Amino acid sequence: MKLASLKEGGRDGTLAVVSRDLSWCRAVPEIAPTLQAALDHWDHVVPRLRKIYQNLNAGERQEARPFDPARCHSPLPRAYQWLDGSGYINHIELVRKARGSDMPPSVETEPIVYQGGSDSFLDPRGPIRGDDSWGIDFEAEVAAILGDVRQGTGREEAARAIRLLMLANDVTLRNLVPPELAKGLGFVISKPASAFSPVAITPDELGEAWRDNRIHLPLLVHLNNRLIGKPNAGVDASFDFSHIIAHVASTRELEAGTIIGSGSVSNRQGSLWGASIENGGAGFCCLAELRMVETLEGGRALTPYMVHGDLVRIEMLELNGHSLFGAIEQRVRALEA
Repeated sequence: MKLASLKEGGRDGTLAVVSRDLSWCRAVPEIAPTLQAALDHWDHVVPRLRKIYQNLNAGERQEARPFDPARCHSPLPRAYQWLDGSGYINHIELVRKARGSDMPPSVETEPIVYQGGSDSFLDPRGPIRGDDSWGIDFEAEVAAILGDVRQGTGREEAARAIRLLMLANDVTLRNLVPPELAKGLGFVISKPASAFSPVAITPDELGEAWRDNRIHLPLLVHLNNRLIGKPNAGVDASFDFSHIIAHVASTRELEAGTIIGSGSVSNRQGSLWGASIENGGAGFCCLAELRMVETLEGGRALTPYMVHGDLVRIEMLELNGHSLFGAIEQRVRALEA
């Protein structure tokens, strides 16, 4: 099943069911006005939502309309909680090496997680606004939306709490990270609002590509129509979603609507750090990794961070080439006066 939040109604949008091929959608406020409302009453509303999904896929167009990703919020325009993990150790090694930080001793046994701002998310086709001097970077990830999770839950129970999956762009302002972390508390101004794919999907939509609580498909990242990365989200993930969920739930409950991020997808590709697309590798899901590898290979970073006018596109395709979640497409814009 595929769900979206249309830009109509209140600030949290209107819940809509989207056809498998992303061609049609139907608003369903009579079942649940918003996605958060659906998550709060998941077991009750899912059968009705699935029936509409089946009808859309069967060609029934009553009360349906063409689906337009540009008219969507992120699936949850705001959330009670956004926790972003770092499940790919290769990413941790590269970005810490880039800023001269040591690896934490527990990096191979405990996920690294930070709590991001969740009072508002960017639209999947909305701009990233910022100053060129901030070192604006994208981070392409996979994310899970959860149902209720009790404190102290184990990994098996944690996996059952995954309601929906989506893609994420966890925007990072690289030049603001080191001075902020030096203060000792963590990311705030260097981690502005994130964006998520137009559509969130239930795990069963992935078929065999969903196993071990990971999505085993390439995540495609383009910058200004140049392919930057295509690493497989199911490869080199030291911590799957069940690890991260159980870790953060060890000291607290997680409420329905909590979003968990995988961290930037990152493949070693058989070498120490990975390789760029141009060098025959799977590439990277953030510019910080690409710049660090360029530095290791040639002594200096060649690829700049994003500037005004740059366009990033993040997407994942089924084996038949169809888009699973719709694409995140964001252009960098100057701050508004």
